[in-house]
Amino acid sequence: QVQLVESGGGLVQPGGSLRLSCAASGSIFRFSVDWYRQAPGKQRELVAHITSSSSTNYADSVKGRFTISRDDAKNTIYLQMNSLKPEDTAVYYCHLKPGRVDYWGQGTQVTVSS
Repeated sequence: QVQLVESGGGLVQPGGSLRLSCAASGSIFRFSVDWYRQAPGKQRELVAHITSSSSTNYADSVKGRFTISRDDAKNTIYLQMNSLKPEDTAVYYCHLKPGRVDYWGQGTQVTVSS
């Protein structure tokens, strides 16, 4: 059993930055982790992915603006979001699949608006 808790969301102006955190209840060093987001009326989409060896991949829409990273000693995954746009507004979730079961956090709201 793994519990994931996201934090760091909030209201930010276009062009601003936020750093999201995802704290895991146990060790995650063996696993890949993802950040997803879901806007109202839209399907949940993969934003960023990081492997156990810290290789990363990003959705084209955020490439060059977002950075995913991990601190395995703290069992925490981060998403640094720069140059935010209104279309980045969504609930952001971290995701882990250590085996057959998917684990999701409760989500943190990011709103980009003037």
